[in-house]
Amino acid sequence: MSDTEKPETEAPEAKKPLPDRLSLDPRSDYFDEEVLRHGVGIRFNGNEKTNVEEYCISEGWIKVAAGRSRDRYGNPMTLTLKGKVEPYYEGADSE
Repeated sequence: MSDTEKPETEAPEAKKPLPDRLSLDPRSDYFDEEVLRHGVGIRFNGNEKTNVEEYCISEGWIKVAAGRSRDRYGNPMTLTLKGKVEPYYEGADSE
């Protein structure tokens, strides 16, 4: 190969399938840094949600921060909302 030729770029990193349950809290058993690194969006009952702390597809719920309230350990207080949960990778082609 000559100096003017550029090597082929490697294929982008393959993304793992989205898990049934995912949390943003690193202390949680459902935290997965590799998945979160790609950026995950949530569609809840057809609406985009940007403040989701945790979700579960099979049980049909999300946990969202309840304003600026904090518990005694400094963690955000959350509300559990039930409905249809559709996670997706941000930047992926939408249907």
